[in-house]
Amino acid sequence: MAIASGEMVALVGANGAGKSTLIRTLLDLRALDAGLIAIEGQPHTEPRARDRIAYLPERFQPAYFMHGREFIAYMLALYGANPGADEIECQCGYLGLVPDALDKSVQTYSKGMSQMLGLAACLLSGRPILVLDEPMSGLDPTARVRLQRALRAHRDNGGTILFTTHLLADAEALADRVAVLHDGRIVADGSPDELKARYRVDDLEAVFVECVGGVDRVAS
Repeated sequence: MAIASGEMVALVGANGAGKSTLIRTLLDLRALDAGLIAIEGQPHTEPRARDRIAYLPERFQPAYFMHGREFIAYMLALYGANPGADEIECQCGYLGLVPDALDKSVQTYSKGMSQMLGLAACLLSGRPILVLDEPMSGLDPTARVRLQRALRAHRDNGGTILFTTHLLADAEALADRVAVLHDGRIVADGSPDELKARYRVDDLEAVFVECVGGVDRVAS
């Protein structure tokens, strides 16, 4: 599969399909068994190829001994980014992290607040490519709306996003394209409307079930 600059792509698949494995391989956190991955024309194993990527892992948990503001400063130092204080406050506020929350220990954060803190660091990094593994996991409806709004803004400003999700409603609402990963290979790839038309169904959940061979196959 290929992802174009300025595109938002959702990677979906059942548990164990290989979504997180693919992302870890893209980031050179594990070796390829076969094939190749290129990032803007460069081999993914080259450190400079990943200089334009910000990453949010699945089950993200910031360091418990930090305050929110300290964590943001630490991550931005690692990314080599230096946004102004006003930009940091604005982006965090956009995601529902008010100044009082940033001054608290992350030990007091809910799952959703921790997730938003990690996303804020990615967006403030200034890197155009976001790779997000299950970013909607554990978010309440308000937090999901905030996250969707932030991702659309990043894409509309020319950014590129690859995210995995089990929430096909989010994939349908957000993604320019949806790729279905099953048994280690892409079995369908297209816009939500294209996939629904191809399989003659009304929603992406039905598309997914058709792609992987039915409910019994998914359950097994």
